[in-house]
Amino acid sequence: MLRVVLLLFVSILPLSFLSDWACAKKTPTVEENGDKYASLRRFSQVLDLVGHHYVKDVTQKELINGALKGMLQGLDPHSTFMSEEEYKEMQETTSGEFFGVGIEISMENNQVIVVAPIEDTPAFRAGLKAGDIIMTIDGQSTQELSLQDVVSRIRGPKGSEVELTIMHNDDKTPQTVRIVRDAIPLISVKTKKLEDGYYWVRLTRFSERTTDDLKKALKSIDKECKAQGGLKGVVLDLRNNPGGLLDQAVSVADTFLRRGKIVSIKGRGSKERIYEARNQGDDIDAPLVTLINAGSASASEIVAGALRDQKRALIMGERSFGKGSVQNIIPLTDGSGLKLTVALYYTPNGSSIQAEGIVPDIEVVFEAPKTDDKDKNLSRFMLREQDLNRHLENQRDKKEKNGTNKNDDVKQQLSRDNQLRLALQMVKALPRIRDIKN
Repeated sequence: MLRVVLLLFVSILPLSFLSDWACAKKTPTVEENGDKYASLRRFSQVLDLVGHHYVKDVTQKELINGALKGMLQGLDPHSTFMSEEEYKEMQETTSGEFFGVGIEISMENNQVIVVAPIEDTPAFRAGLKAGDIIMTIDGQSTQELSLQDVVSRIRGPKGSEVELTIMHNDDKTPQTVRIVRDAIPLISVKTKKLEDGYYWVRLTRFSERTTDDLKKALKSIDKECKAQGGLKGVVLDLRNNPGGLLDQAVSVADTFLRRGKIVSIKGRGSKERIYEARNQGDDIDAPLVTLINAGSASASEIVAGALRDQKRALIMGERSFGKGSVQNIIPLTDGSGLKLTVALYYTPNGSSIQAEGIVPDIEVVFEAPKTDDKDKNLSRFMLREQDLNRHLENQRDKKEKNGTNKNDDVKQQLSRDNQLRLALQMVKALPRIRDIKN
């Protein structure tokens, strides 16, 4: 099963870990060196034959880059070679503005699968959802394209249009959608008051500022809650969060934990690296329910796994995606780079979720609100999108002294989202979690 990440949200390990991993490699024997050189001679021969006899003129750089891509993609779903342009795009994804439609994809059995649409993006508004198959891009079959070809064709200048043929999980016939590319927002933290003292905290990804933004949001919530008797409970929503940076996953989990293991990482021949929580003095100790689904991947699963194993949160929703490997970004001297799988990560109880996912404590399947047949494919995401947009963009709510509109908005969101509705009921029933002193 080949999975390929479109938006290139990656887990970056400290360089010291990479050094440990590299030093632990076995020294090749004379026989292995002989085999290696024989393989290199064969590669050189094929390179020369293609360069001289292929029907079209291709440069040696194109051939070498293609060979490197094939080598890395043949290892596992997430390792890949990135050209200079692709490496630059990857960096922009986690730290700056970039343009596209806003989805993370994987490739399974030569089919391009949507892992998760990113909220508040063109793909999200067009109704794409986790599990959809992208069959064609601008009329060309995706089965004919490599991983980076798919990435390059879907991304593009702001305002330009891309046509995708989509097969939804619950449909028998494909659907063609035209999506106008736009700037992909990097806002990763959203909050909303559900009831006095109870808040919904939504993480859409794990980028460079996620933890800082989360702490700012929680401080604002704490200030608001002082007049309501304090913070009584939090629903942490990780649904359709495709993941991101490892250090951000660790620091987000640490925000809700005072001690104990968060995640451990072990590569080939290297010693285990353990990340543990620290008592920072401002850790959130209110009751916590965490929502996950099939679109919760990578860093989201690290957070959910840590909170579950440490018995800090009740996990609700649907089984997560199941990406339990760690990729390291290795820059090359010419501006290109490698994204190489170097380790597997394990939850605090020692479990690997690779290809398994996080199983919720309480499984609750999302029930899409009833709509007309013509809108049934859009209901799951479009309805939530309307809620999120009002919360972020309607400045009138901030100015009004009474909370009538805000309350109506929350009621509407809860009526459309059975998972969130049940999560609120559960967090209200959980006892307040106190720090256990040794």
